[in-house]
Amino acid sequence: MTQDGRLLRGERTRTAVLDQALLLATVSGLDGLSLSQVADALGVSKSGLFAHWRSKEALQLAVIDRAREQWTERVIRPALAEPAGVRRLWAVHDHRLAFYESGTLPGGCFFANAHFEFNARPGAMCIRDSWMAFLTRAAADAGDLRDGTDPAQLAFLIESLGVCAVMRPSEPAYRHARQVLHDHLRTLATDPDILPELP
Repeated sequence: MTQDGRLLRGERTRTAVLDQALLLATVSGLDGLSLSQVADALGVSKSGLFAHWRSKEALQLAVIDRAREQWTERVIRPALAEPAGVRRLWAVHDHRLAFYESGTLPGGCFFANAHFEFNARPGAMCIRDSWMAFLTRAAADAGDLRDGTDPAQLAFLIESLGVCAVMRPSEPAYRHARQVLHDHLRTLATDPDILPELP
């Protein structure tokens, strides 16, 4: 069996290849991603990758799916372990910032980058719509928020703070993004003390 065959055998290795492609996409852009670029980074032949992804577009779509899986693993699933409401909204934001702080993706947030890359083009990929819908639903389902709280507006604030932090990645930016939402949620919560204290 060739080195390429061993490398690309199995779902675990396929995920590893997509993880490498995802890293590259956050640096050079999704449109700049190519089978050749990924093959060079992995030290394998392009033909080995071509057996799995027959075109650049197929690779791009697979990378988007892998980014969604990673986001679910690192941000959404841990937040869903918290009770619905203010604590879950806070956990989503906190886990998101922790993911950025980890440096897992050297070019920052894949979805923010891809949104800016494709948003102005005809037929732009609306890959952030489901995320905003998730945030809005989480805010709408929060029975521990004061009456009159606008779920869409709260979702917009959470997203804006996350994007601002990842666009200017630094310890102060992450700290400010946490502090602003923490303070805001305390003003909206029927019981502010259910939120964890900030370190």
